[in-house]
Amino acid sequence: MLDNPKINAGTLTEGDPHERRRQVRYPFTAAVEIVVRESQTRIQGRTSDLSRGGCFVDTTSSFPAGSTVTIRLTKESRTFKADAEVVYSLVGMGMGVKFTSADTGQLGTVEKWMAELSGEALPEPELSRSMDQPCEQGRIDDEEYPVLGELVMELMKQGILSNAKCKAMLEKLNQAGQPESSSVSI
Repeated sequence: MLDNPKINAGTLTEGDPHERRRQVRYPFTAAVEIVVRESQTRIQGRTSDLSRGGCFVDTTSSFPAGSTVTIRLTKESRTFKADAEVVYSLVGMGMGVKFTSADTGQLGTVEKWMAELSGEALPEPELSRSMDQPCEQGRIDDEEYPVLGELVMELMKQGILSNAKCKAMLEKLNQAGQPESSSVSI
């Protein structure tokens, strides 16, 4: 586990009494590169979940438990790099990795991801758009506001968004210029 007390803060996972993870995990997909320090052997994969203390890496090849590695997670324009240890390995499925240390600057990335995943913060907007998507200086037509509000509400009803995240998104939509008569609230 990382030495930062904020990173170590977490709640016990309920359920299985044999569960050793101490942090709350969230579904999270990011590209991963793991390098064994001694041999410089590299494996690429993707995460399926993330906590402040580690992640699970989906990959057909994995390193044995106890391997000391460097891990790099990349999602959109953000990257997190840390020293880590392979805690367990499942042949043909992947491996559980525990973060052991990271530079202070790197910890902010995990904290941002965790805040977004827990609903404490809104995700940062993507910096670049696809070339086939028109970009009208980030403006949304007035008729699109009600549709976006309905979409946010539907995502909350399906349990994809937390109430806090839903409320924050709706407030942001309302602040962006949605007419008072058609404002959406929860």
